[in-house]
Amino acid sequence: MTKPNNKVLIVLAFFSIYVIWGSTYLLNKIAVTELPPFKLAAIRFLVASLLIFIIAKILGISIAITGKQFKNTIIAGFLFLTFGNGVVVWALKYVDSGFAALEISAQPLVVLLLMRFFEGKKIQPMSLVGIVLGMIGMYLLVSQSEIISNENTMIGLLMIFACMISWGYSSLFVAKADLPSNFFVNTGYQMLTGGTMLLIASFLFGEQWTNPIEWSGKVQFSMLILITFGSIVAFTSFNYLLKNVSPEKVATSTYVNPIIALGLGWYFLEEQITTQSIIAAVVLLTGVYFINTTKKLTKYSRFKK
Repeated sequence: MTKPNNKVLIVLAFFSIYVIWGSTYLLNKIAVTELPPFKLAAIRFLVASLLIFIIAKILGISIAITGKQFKNTIIAGFLFLTFGNGVVVWALKYVDSGFAALEISAQPLVVLLLMRFFEGKKIQPMSLVGIVLGMIGMYLLVSQSEIISNENTMIGLLMIFACMISWGYSSLFVAKADLPSNFFVNTGYQMLTGGTMLLIASFLFGEQWTNPIEWSGKVQFSMLILITFGSIVAFTSFNYLLKNVSPEKVATSTYVNPIIALGLGWYFLEEQITTQSIIAAVVLLTGVYFINTTKKLTKYSRFKK
């Protein structure tokens, strides 16, 4: 693949995780109003994995992988999808879609701290400023009276933070793990393993299963978009970027995701956007900028040992 083509693919992949993933908060919120969360996520990823393998077969792409690669896809599937996504969907039963996206905008902060803890990467002054701003922004977000007074909302936000740690650790793991070289196939196996574990979780939690024909039109549409674009297109792009750019750069999708999610949640679901939420968003995203900025620094200097 030529260098110019690589650049085009990287730009398209970033557009995918920026814009498409920003809309998945709204789509999941709509679907979870009628469907149990683990069932919803299980169907999304299992159907998406089946479609991926069918497309791969049509295109003549081999889906053969080694035992070690399969083991690594199980680990990534659990961290990214079973826990990292399934629990976020569960939390959306109690948390506004915009709030969830805004909290997850602190993902680069989590990745930075995990890189320091697990890889011993040195945190430079610009990134330290970002960490402080990120913590202030998180406090402004969760300290709002309507959140503090609602126990379920607080639990939901805490579980979303746990998911951020899961996603952050898995981002570091995937960047170095032996996984299928084809990003499309890699995505398929992660969704197959993650979706299978979500299916098991759904039955263990006694969730009720219904025929998709009985779902409302808006839920059917949401699931269709989540499967095709939110899962196949965006998650393949995500895995591609993890192997071609640094993990903390991939995490910059959180610049755009919360803005899109807040806007869509306000327009379609009439979710309230408070002044404090806007201030929290500005502070959080400013912190993310400081964490990822390369001004006066070489590209990786803030992480050098």
